[in-house]
Amino acid sequence: MAVSQPFGFACTGGLNKNLNELEILKIPGAARDLINYEVDIDGGYRRINGFLPFGYPTHTRPDGENKILGITQYLDCIIACVNDGIYLTQDGVTWTQINREYVHTGGHETDNLTLAEWNDGANNDAPITVRTNQGQCSFVFIESTGHIIILDGVNAPYYFVLGGTLGDPLANRTFHGHTLADTDDERVGAATGVLYRTQFITHADNTVYIAAINNPESLSGTGSGSIALDQKIVALKTFRDEVFIFCNNSIYRLINIEDPTNTAVVPVTQNVGCISAYSIQEIGGDLVFLSPDGIRTLAATARIGDVELSSVSRAIQPIIVTIAKNINEYNISSEVLRSKSQYRLFYSKDSEEREDSKGIIGTFTGKGFEWSETIGIQAPALASDFDELGVEKSYHGDNKGYIYCHDVGASFSEGSVSEIFSIPSTYDTPNFDFGDLGTRKTPYSVKVSVTPEGFMQPTLHVIYDYGDVNVAQPDPYLLSPASSPSVFGISQFGAGSFGGAANPMILQPIQGSGHTLNFKITTNDTAAPFAINGLYIDYYPSGRR
Repeated sequence: MAVSQPFGFACTGGLNKNLNELEILKIPGAARDLINYEVDIDGGYRRINGFLPFGYPTHTRPDGENKILGITQYLDCIIACVNDGIYLTQDGVTWTQINREYVHTGGHETDNLTLAEWNDGANNDAPITVRTNQGQCSFVFIESTGHIIILDGVNAPYYFVLGGTLGDPLANRTFHGHTLADTDDERVGAATGVLYRTQFITHADNTVYIAAINNPESLSGTGSGSIALDQKIVALKTFRDEVFIFCNNSIYRLINIEDPTNTAVVPVTQNVGCISAYSIQEIGGDLVFLSPDGIRTLAATARIGDVELSSVSRAIQPIIVTIAKNINEYNISSEVLRSKSQYRLFYSKDSEEREDSKGIIGTFTGKGFEWSETIGIQAPALASDFDELGVEKSYHGDNKGYIYCHDVGASFSEGSVSEIFSIPSTYDTPNFDFGDLGTRKTPYSVKVSVTPEGFMQPTLHVIYDYGDVNVAQPDPYLLSPASSPSVFGISQFGAGSFGGAANPMILQPIQGSGHTLNFKITTNDTAAPFAINGLYIDYYPSGRR
């Protein structure tokens, strides 16, 4: 009589689309599909959170059904760029248009206006300045003064400050804003910018413009200047007290910024570039960006002034190739969730519905980046930062003009109160041959180690011999339910399971036999997230073929 054999593995390695069926067996915990999961920094694969409209259930849109072009946290507010306007809110319910030109005959007024005066245009001293054909927006915050500069790739940068006490309603605050220059200014069309110490630096076409020290408006004051490159600039980014210039096929470092007579650009590389300004983020002490051949990092080395470039996305190379080939059709946005050590990048087309929109999540682990995919999150605009209380918050905007609290709840949404959708998820293992492809295996049972955060009941699919239609395939198994354990004195009665385990093992007897065995765990519900930690299979080897 054959003796049962054990086979177990931990869920680690993340999504891998780059290895063939045999090579991936060297990483048994990797996934062939990992949709709407995230690699948990504490181990395992966790079903992602959802999102809810900001201001739910009385939320409103800043400007109707127009796509959100940019979003950022600003002081105790949210700023959203939509259509030809810029809007401010504290609660997601009431929006105030802030793209006004507060200027008197003698020049930009330094006084601030109350909310009532601002909305009234202060007797035509603050008329709305239309942001014609506004593109995807970026933001530069000047912490020392509380100002924010908004760039849209078409118009001149817009300069705004909200005065008053944090937490006070907008009715008790003051407003001031104007474009940084008139339409003859060379910075018209600036798409991204940075604050280097006390100087605002931006770019238009192939030229970098450095504003005067402590004066973002001036291109002629102390410390100001400009420098042209021989190719169009994609983005600027500060990193470790340096400014890097990203072009499509090269990267430069801007040096001697505070000495205009010696300001120069120094090549970092002339065969690697960035194809989306909105993919650049800092995580794990490195800059991460989307290049034509993958997600790359720009990392400082031990040598002063030296940097190192490397690719961190080989495991998901087919996905990156698709993004790169269609980069001009996609709306790209990205963020870093610091509490999860995650880099998130979303890509979607204007013509796509929410359920077809995709993204990738890279969790920075001790082994480098481990990846997963998202489907159903449409985020042409995305922002993550710490609020005025030091709490990390994340928001995204969609093509229909809604703003959402990102990475919260257990469902997806499409804006209206009644439009709540399930989160579909899939974890697909390699096709295991248990070290011997020639031996038929008859599995007796599988144990799935999970960490529930509430009620959960996923479905297990068992697939033999690569899904061969000539091999009997069992029906899917609805696993036994599990719930997060209740803690006396903390948990609400009826909301959990007293005496339950924090990491239960769900036992499932299974039928059938084959030379290879694949497991797929799926859900499609609005239940609480959970983590899959690993699988343990008990099987009987039989005759060889």
